[in-house]
Amino acid sequence: MAMAAAAATFCSISHGYGVNKLNRYQPRAITHENVFRLDVRKLHPIQRRYGIPLEPRASRNEDQTEHEKEVNNISKATLIWRAVKLPMYTVAFIPISVGSAAAYLQTGKYFAKRYFMLLVSSVLVIAWLNLSNDVYDFDTGADKNKKESVVNLLGSRTGAHVIAWLLLGLGFTGLTLVSIEAKSIRSILLLACAVICGYIYQCPPFRLSYKGLGEPLCFAAFGPLATTAFYLLQSGRSELPISGTIVSSSILVGLTTSLILLCSHFHQIEDDKAVGKISPLVRLGTEGGAKVVKVAVGLLYSLVFLLGLSQTLPFYSLVLCALTLPVGRLVSSFVEKNHKDEAKIFMAKYYCVRLHTVFGGALAAGMVAARMFARRQLPHTVLL
Repeated sequence: MAMAAAAATFCSISHGYGVNKLNRYQPRAITHENVFRLDVRKLHPIQRRYGIPLEPRASRNEDQTEHEKEVNNISKATLIWRAVKLPMYTVAFIPISVGSAAAYLQTGKYFAKRYFMLLVSSVLVIAWLNLSNDVYDFDTGADKNKKESVVNLLGSRTGAHVIAWLLLGLGFTGLTLVSIEAKSIRSILLLACAVICGYIYQCPPFRLSYKGLGEPLCFAAFGPLATTAFYLLQSGRSELPISGTIVSSSILVGLTTSLILLCSHFHQIEDDKAVGKISPLVRLGTEGGAKVVKVAVGLLYSLVFLLGLSQTLPFYSLVLCALTLPVGRLVSSFVEKNHKDEAKIFMAKYYCVRLHTVFGGALAAGMVAARMFARRQLPHTVLL
């Protein structure tokens, strides 16, 4: 009777059927099918524990995420468009335009030939920066899964490397010629420093972008260094003084440019981690990065407001930059909403390019308007 009662208790419905309950007391057999149902992060510990060789599935399509499928289905034309990065060349256009507008505000003079020569030369330098970045990221493996990498598209690391350095040589030659024409030693020194920032950002043995210093270098290169240099290159017979207007303008340009670089990391966090690239988003995560973007956009417009009220920037620039606030809000809201979606967050950097372009254009247009419509030229604070 005692044995019968024990058996009845064991098989009682309230405790679960006998077979199910028995399984609780026996080691579960781990099959390949069971293992693949588990979280990917637990595969390797289970493999070591049970000594099971995990073989890949017969069909990888079952294991692909929607994002992976989209990436694999991208057309060659789209990949080439992404590799060219045409929208990114606004980082050459805006510093030149803002610097030239600040010089026009100061003197009322504008040298169109120099402007276009600087634009072409700067585009060549930016092409070197993008192309050599792909080369060195290919070397470290950071671009292993980046189908739009120029090296992956060309299939030749050496060819891409040679083209990159030829572009730099041509671009810097053009910048030097304009500096000679303008008789501005300070401008060529500032531009040389900007190029050095680009070199130590990505090239061995420095590769400071791998240590999380890419954004500060980007800020310095495209902001205070390049924008100020382009301002000096619009000098007439005598070199322009460095005023508070150009310094403050260059800081704003540096902020919007750095924001582009920051947002370009959102969809590359896992690849960056794999090669030891400690970008800001690797440290902060996507949620922390979204908060930084929101603060940066707020800081940008706060600075414009303060600089406009203090008359460091013309009132026209304040008004026109304020009109771009919806674009700034779009960037913040898009990143905040999609920072966890790897497929959508890819577009964040292009929203930042849009902000960089319209904000920089408004800043420059405001300075031109201030000169054209002012009854008299207001004095500007001279720093150097």
